[in-house]
Amino acid sequence: MSEQPAPADHARQQLEPAAADGLRAYAAKTRENADRLAAVLEDIATNGLPSVEDCTPWDELRETHLARLAAQRPAVA
Repeated sequence: MSEQPAPADHARQQLEPAAADGLRAYAAKTRENADRLAAVLEDIATNGLPSVEDCTPWDELRETHLARLAAQRPAVA
């Protein structure tokens, strides 16, 4: 994305301070996740793929993630 401000004839609508803070927090989290992924990919490029014994099976990862999501969501009666 461009760091340059938009031309004057295309005025931008300013966000509320809380919305801008939330957007910045989301951007920081997204950047953190991208940096973590990039580090993993660089490690694989440098050292090769990890052994099967050192990996977690996909179905275990899925179940762990689904349990985490279920814990965050209130139960529906």
